[in-house]
Amino acid sequence: MTLKLTWYGHACFLIETNQTKLLIDPFFSGNPLSPVTADQIEADYILVSHGHGDHLGDTVAIAQKTGATVISNFEIHNWLIDKGIDNVHPQHIGGGFDYPWGRVKLTIAHHGSGLPDGSYGGNPCGFLFYIEGKKLYHACDTGLFYDMKLIGEEGIDLAILPIGDNFTMGPDDALRAVKLIEPAQVIPVHYNTFDVIRQDPNAWAVRVEKETAAKVNVIQPGDFIKV
Repeated sequence: MTLKLTWYGHACFLIETNQTKLLIDPFFSGNPLSPVTADQIEADYILVSHGHGDHLGDTVAIAQKTGATVISNFEIHNWLIDKGIDNVHPQHIGGGFDYPWGRVKLTIAHHGSGLPDGSYGGNPCGFLFYIEGKKLYHACDTGLFYDMKLIGEEGIDLAILPIGDNFTMGPDDALRAVKLIEPAQVIPVHYNTFDVIRQDPNAWAVRVEKETAAKVNVIQPGDFIKV
């Protein structure tokens, strides 16, 4: 089975299988790189890595429109319920759950998670997906941490890593992350949305492919790859 992954800029992805559509960190409104608007998006599940507005994004509006199940940590789960979103599944770091389409485990992420209204958003996370025999790791917003090596021991087919610096790993640490994870393929994200995280993904790709065995996929917002 081939998985289709479409990038909408920043950390937002849509993963499509024959069974379902999984939307990660749906930041459309206010995202200068997004080629679509939130009301154009369909999803069966929405995964929220942490509470910052550029990741929580349009979760409430899309969930209300589509009826999608929202997967998040317990604190964001409770916040969404207070916003009138009832179809929510809480998980927490280190915990996995088997859904009809596959399994997702929440991984650690070194970042913050305050919600837009100042509420406590719990711990941020990344996502480790087991779908149709493929293993995908979306690190979401994080600094470098050595336990990425343990994630890599799963045998990662595709890693999605931030390279923007300032708020997350920059190019140097993201390269070190690739060396720890040893994925077959990698996609750089979380760059060029704002001036403060401006980077050259193609220059990073050259470094990665020179120093590791990973294939780098530099894609434009709205483009997709198949895994």
